[in-house]
Amino acid sequence: MRKNKQVKNTAVNKKMFQGIEEFIEKKLASNNNEGILMAALHKAQDTFGYIPKEAMELISKKLDVPQAHIYGMATFYNYFSLTPKAKYRICVCKGTACYVAGGARILSKLKKELRISEGESTSDGLFSLDITRCLGCCGLSPVMQINDKIYVRMVPEKIPAILSKYRKISSQGGAKDKLR
Repeated sequence: MRKNKQVKNTAVNKKMFQGIEEFIEKKLASNNNEGILMAALHKAQDTFGYIPKEAMELISKKLDVPQAHIYGMATFYNYFSLTPKAKYRICVCKGTACYVAGGARILSKLKKELRISEGESTSDGLFSLDITRCLGCCGLSPVMQINDKIYVRMVPEKIPAILSKYRKISSQGGAKDKLR
């Protein structure tokens, strides 16, 4: 499982933090303070792909908001992550329709194939595994989602081939969403 490591002090990261700081200052200057914390968290998530501890510290300092409050917001909302996410984010639906149609078998097969549990990422950073309660495809259950692509009427036997396609694209340096 990938751990939340401290963000390295590189020129690129300095520029990313500067972008967040400028974003906050612009919002503060406009006197539109409503929702600024949420907007700053979105900016950090969009910038890094997750919200590093250093970003929470910066937001806390700039907005004079306790870090505990920022942490609470960042962990409350599903959109935010405090750990780097994998290149391919797998989400298995465990809503009622998917569960009844075999969603648990899909999840079990993914755990076995990837050697990880829900909320974890593979050591190479290629795949992460999460569950959700509904992807809105109940009539096509069971379903799973990898990044923006939804796989319907899943059976465990399809999983090795699907994962293999993503591994192949990644090894060829392809874009993460080129799978059709």
